[in-house]
Amino acid sequence: MFYGAVVWDPWMIVAQIVCLQCLYYLTFGIFLSVLVGTRVSRLSLVYFFDFAALTASTVTGWCVITSFVLSAIAGAGYLLYLIERAKKCLDFSATLFIVHLLICITYGGWPASLTWWVVNGIGLAVMAFLGEYLCIKRELKEIPITRYRSNV
Repeated sequence: MFYGAVVWDPWMIVAQIVCLQCLYYLTFGIFLSVLVGTRVSRLSLVYFFDFAALTASTVTGWCVITSFVLSAIAGAGYLLYLIERAKKCLDFSATLFIVHLLICITYGGWPASLTWWVVNGIGLAVMAFLGEYLCIKRELKEIPITRYRSNV
């Protein structure tokens, strides 16, 4: 979608980051509403940005963890269509999770939970490696060459 010009274009990079971040949070919100929204009386930003919501001691916490991992898998698909280059997948994935860390710090302070760090590390690894795999698979696809023969 955005791949094309060889010239370094910072506005395109910023647009890709913003699109990827928005799609990631949209997907995360959908998964949270399906998995967590049925378990709690009121869904709030706590489940998005508070490190205390990521806990392995409750069923709701496991639903939030599952939402994170499923969003990372969907993020790999977004990398395939937005970024389109395997060598850029790790950069954009890391940028997404760094921005998420900064938002979490602003919202609820420094994440003091080991579970938060493990889940976000797994999410980063899944998104980057799966995105690279999908992009490499597309890049190595054979280009069909059709030959036309004249009727001579």
